[in-house]
Amino acid sequence: MIQPQTLAGFFVFLLGLVLGSFTNVLIYRLPKEESPISPRSRCPQCGHPIAFYDNVPVLSYLLLKAHCRHCREFISLRYPSIELGMGILSLALWRRWQAYPSWFVSALISSAALTAISLIDFETFLIPDILSLGLVGLGLVSAPFNPLFGHAVWWMKLWISFKGGIAGFLICALIAWLGEKMFKKEAMGGGDIKLLAAVGAMTGALGAFNCLMIGSLLGTVYGIGLMFRGKVTRSDPIPFGPFLSAAAIFNLFYLLPFGFPFRF
Repeated sequence: MIQPQTLAGFFVFLLGLVLGSFTNVLIYRLPKEESPISPRSRCPQCGHPIAFYDNVPVLSYLLLKAHCRHCREFISLRYPSIELGMGILSLALWRRWQAYPSWFVSALISSAALTAISLIDFETFLIPDILSLGLVGLGLVSAPFNPLFGHAVWWMKLWISFKGGIAGFLICALIAWLGEKMFKKEAMGGGDIKLLAAVGAMTGALGAFNCLMIGSLLGTVYGIGLMFRGKVTRSDPIPFGPFLSAAAIFNLFYLLPFGFPFRF
């Protein structure tokens, strides 16, 4: 007999796959300023509407052998990869926070938004406000049941979230200002500043600081790797959003005690 815990994990994984499919829609449509709700999904090559049986996460990709049913154009591996990645991430978040179901839902939605931000910023150097500012709102709304904020009363948790959003915004804005003064060019975009404010609202000031440190490390390693391969020079811009987003997703699981002078 299947254990309830196993069954719950299976449904959570399926939920993640479906959310990953919607994340793909966000990645494709938001940069084009199109609605993610309507019209229904279409093949980006021939424009033919995709039937529901061809839109099953991961499975349809395999059954169609990575080609559109109508025009036979190749379907990027990115689509099932994001769906499968969100399925795994959903299951991991559930295992971490199943005792806090409301926070699990918020963390899962946040992870989908952060994944979308990563791909959009990587491809366009833009972070849609609807995602970053939406995460600020979600952080405030979910603050009263956020276990990362300890066992404080609900209004204190809301205050922690508010302070975290302000701290994230100010930290990033200060670095952007100093970088522009030192290097005489934009060091960090407005989208990055709003994103770090969102991370602060979700995980507090400590989370914003952790995110900046981890994101900077990941971005530096990536940039050095590209320079060694001759792909970029020191003056070429590199999107920072993907690395901040990766660090923010890590924060949704655990906050590193970096010793920042804020408890949260």
